Amino acid sequence: MIKFLIKASYTPAGVAALHKVGGTNRRQVIDTMVAGMGGTVKAFYYTASELDAYVIVELPDLITAASMTMSINASGMVSITSTMLLDPEEIDKAAQMQFDYRAPGS
Repeated sequence: MIKFLIKASYTPAGVAALHKVGGTNRRQVIDTMVAGMGGTVKAFYYTASELDAYVIVELPDLITAASMTMSINASGMVSITSTMLLDPEEIDKAAQMQFDYRAPGS
């Protein structure tokens, strides 16, 4: 499973719809959607900042994440971006890998 940080920003129409159905309803909808994709929602928070919500999900693969992002953005009610998250143990493994790299201009 791959973890993703989802950053969401509602459109004005999305905010109006959220006002009608409430935050708990949206959380339940997202939980059901992600479970149907073979994943889980790890955290879901609304914010009082430039973005409206932060959600951490675990999804089976990158294709599933891309499909979810495209489907949600296509709704026109919310715009999301997703960032893959790595835990410290994954960074430890990455740090052990060695590659030949030549910096630009060197």
